Amino acid sequence: MSAAPRTVAIVGCPFSGGQGRSGVDTGPNSLVAAGLPASLEELGWKVEFDGHQQFEHINELVGSDAPIGVMKNPRAVSEVSRLVAAAVEAKLREHKLPLTLGGDHSLALGTISGTKRVHPDAAVLWIDAHADINTPSTTPSGNLHGCPVSFLLGLPGTDVAPFKDWLPAKPALQAQDIVYIGLRDIDSGERKILRENGIKCYSMHEVDRYGIGKVVDMALDHVNGGSSRKRPIHLSFDVDALDPSVAPSTGTPVRGGLTFREGHYICEALYETGSIVAMDLMEVNPSLMQDHAEQTIAIGCSLIRSAMGETLL
Repeated sequence: MSAAPRTVAIVGCPFSGGQGRSGVDTGPNSLVAAGLPASLEELGWKVEFDGHQQFEHINELVGSDAPIGVMKNPRAVSEVSRLVAAAVEAKLREHKLPLTLGGDHSLALGTISGTKRVHPDAAVLWIDAHADINTPSTTPSGNLHGCPVSFLLGLPGTDVAPFKDWLPAKPALQAQDIVYIGLRDIDSGERKILRENGIKCYSMHEVDRYGIGKVVDMALDHVNGGSSRKRPIHLSFDVDALDPSVAPSTGTPVRGGLTFREGHYICEALYETGSIVAMDLMEVNPSLMQDHAEQTIAIGCSLIRSAMGETLL
């Protein structure tokens, strides 16, 4: 008798409050409408998706959410992160793989918090043009999609309301738990944080120098301590890691990014480890560069399929 198929639980979170551009909240529906569930079933997965109902009210908070210091929409970001953390945790405890569709990347505060509750030894591979590690003290914009990693690490300045009301006293993430790939737009305060905390980063400079295959190998060796690659992995993929010529419909595009194949290779190589326990696909915004929205949505779906086992041959 063949084993029952694994279940991927799609957690669609149409949230836009972590940044200032409208439309990113339509990303989850766009990815689902493009046929993502059926394509994952074709790969042998059982797919669970019950809509976005538990999160649909969350954007209602954004319009009336007054800043706290420089933080924009802090209550909305905190509340949706709390809810997403609970949803991801619940799916993992049911032995399902949560696939969170954003929405903006502030949601990773919730997704990674949920993963670490069930897999405290999980590593995070953060694929992004941006480090998203500003604190409320260093962020130049106040947009919290640029801050989730600092809250996960419990960096100075993040012990603030309303986040401290639900985040654990012991930070969910340690500096050695996370590796970045694809960085190329880093604020000065973030650069200082990355250096002071010794966080492993593979910018586009390293991708150019070593090639994506070597970079992924080095990233996996780092989080696994050079041993067998069995450590659980949470893959958090922001589509702006890709070059804007590849994925134009996103809120903060930066030239000089990953190629189509480099982005897909990362997902393929991580699937081959058998260690992915959760995945985020964030920042697809079909309202931007609308002539290229279909292209960006299709690439978002194909990145997910690659992380779920689709191969070239």
